[in-house]
Amino acid sequence: MGLDTAVLYIVATPIGNLADMVPRAVEVLQSADLVAAEDTRHSQRLFSHFSIETPLVAYHDHSDDQRTTKILQRLEQGQTVALISDAGTPLISDPGYRLVREARERGIKVVPIPGPCAFVAALSAAGLPSDRFTFEGFLPAKPLAREKALQALAAETRTMVFYEAPHRVLDTLETMRQVFGDTREAVIARELTKAFETIHQLPLAELVEWVRADSNQQRGEIALLVRGAAERKSSELDAEAERVMKLLLAELPPKRAAAVAAEITGVNKKLLYNWSLGQKYGF
Repeated sequence: MGLDTAVLYIVATPIGNLADMVPRAVEVLQSADLVAAEDTRHSQRLFSHFSIETPLVAYHDHSDDQRTTKILQRLEQGQTVALISDAGTPLISDPGYRLVREARERGIKVVPIPGPCAFVAALSAAGLPSDRFTFEGFLPAKPLAREKALQALAAETRTMVFYEAPHRVLDTLETMRQVFGDTREAVIARELTKAFETIHQLPLAELVEWVRADSNQQRGEIALLVRGAAERKSSELDAEAERVMKLLLAELPPKRAAAVAAEITGVNKKLLYNWSLGQKYGF
């Protein structure tokens, strides 16, 4: 395979099982002038397995502007560079955004080489709705910030996918239970494609205890998936809108209460008015 010159290739690599490496990815890495890797020591195992001898240079989120500039200069000189992360698809909770952004701004061609991605693998086997989902990546490490981030997702109706570090997974699941409720369906997907792969589905309260009881489930690479909130019927209001309407209805007629509540909450006035009639007449 002959590579185009002056191209930045974004190459997905296996998340565990080296047999998942696609042939095109091997050819690109063997033929490129340079490979920019998240951790060159980690990537040496991959290179040895596939007999890849292309020079490696470290590139990660903490790389300085000088390293980025040197890679871009080599691309502008007509060389071909491949970007890889430690595992999976680069830029998906992995380094590379800054390099790709600047390459495109300079008119350098960027070509993806698709392959393994941990959250896609987890979603495909989780048994949760996958027609609509949101990938949230890693939650904040600090407890209060993590809880606030989850609170912002409390009404999310799409399946939510998260990555989490082993030493925080139990605390995160406990916070999810507090925010989303005991019965919300969730899945832990751990060590995907590896020898100790685990994909386990339970209501959050039960999943917390299951993980707590088995320290092995608090190790390795982990994805957490949570079923979205139930879709609210068009005639239903959220808790804050209900609270405001009840306060206003104690002092105002339904039409006026709905108008004022719409200004306060941003909820449609007609929906608020219809809700008030439903409360009054029981429909």
